[in-house]
Amino acid sequence: MDIRVDCYAGYRGEETPRRLTMGRRHVNVVTVKDRWLAPDHRYFKIIGDDGGLYIIRHDPHQDAWQLICFKDNPSATFVSPPPKGDISPM
Repeated sequence: MDIRVDCYAGYRGEETPRRLTMGRRHVNVVTVKDRWLAPDHRYFKIIGDDGGLYIIRHDPHQDAWQLICFKDNPSATFVSPPPKGDISPM
């Protein structure tokens, strides 16, 4: 999915994502958890102000951003229900 990303260029000129725009939805970047380089892209793993985890990538040759992965509320833990038959009657 193509997205728009507003960045901050620090003193070294390296761009850091600050805000994502997907259609009419805006997400501010709370923290950059990780970043890495691939031969043709730069990747960022970020947490948004909505609590979601986003992996985005930038193609510097085309100056294009893409949303690669999204996970809503990544800190939530999943608790599975007990197996049938293990619930004792009251």
